[in-house]
Amino acid sequence: MAEYQMQELTLPNEEGEKVLFPRMKIWGQVDLNYLAEHINYASTFTPGDIIGLVRSLTQAIAREMGQGHSVKIDGLGVFTPSLGLREGFDRESAEPGGKKRNAMSICIKNINFRADKEFIQETGRHCYLDRSKWKFQRSSQQYTPEQRLKMAQDYLEQHPLMKVTDYCQLTGLLRNAAARELKMWSETPDSGIGTTGRGSHKVYIRKR
Repeated sequence: MAEYQMQELTLPNEEGEKVLFPRMKIWGQVDLNYLAEHINYASTFTPGDIIGLVRSLTQAIAREMGQGHSVKIDGLGVFTPSLGLREGFDRESAEPGGKKRNAMSICIKNINFRADKEFIQETGRHCYLDRSKWKFQRSSQQYTPEQRLKMAQDYLEQHPLMKVTDYCQLTGLLRNAAARELKMWSETPDSGIGTTGRGSHKVYIRKR
């Protein structure tokens, strides 16, 4: 049994009324090994066969997308590669004499997926919903962005570094919102906030 909760949109509608929409609660995630074990019960394929086939399929899809193709899997959907700039490169300028980007500064940043209607309908046939007692959390709006920046600057005056979790505790933002805002501050020249490290080891420091 899946559960849902009604969540409020960030912005009201044109009449200024609050708008609610249904959002499913995701309790966990299953992996390929889990799926292979379950498919094995209803087929003649071993879990190893299933895992090997799926991995071969993902490699084939990746190869085709790397050559500039979108890939359609009937009953599943369409996969399309999306480009972006490598870390450390500024955007190309459209102004005369502005910065230009070459192929070495561009990479695959994401894979966009558009589900087939059949896949959506099949998922719906397996979905039985019940309203959840659990409520979605929202980032605190207690402080303005400018106030949060000042809090971060003051924190770094007293501490050698700041993690995303530190910023969450300071501002009341949830982790994803805090990470996005810290990234924005670190990319703002006069914020006084810089970064060091990569991935899960990335921290924020006072920009000298």
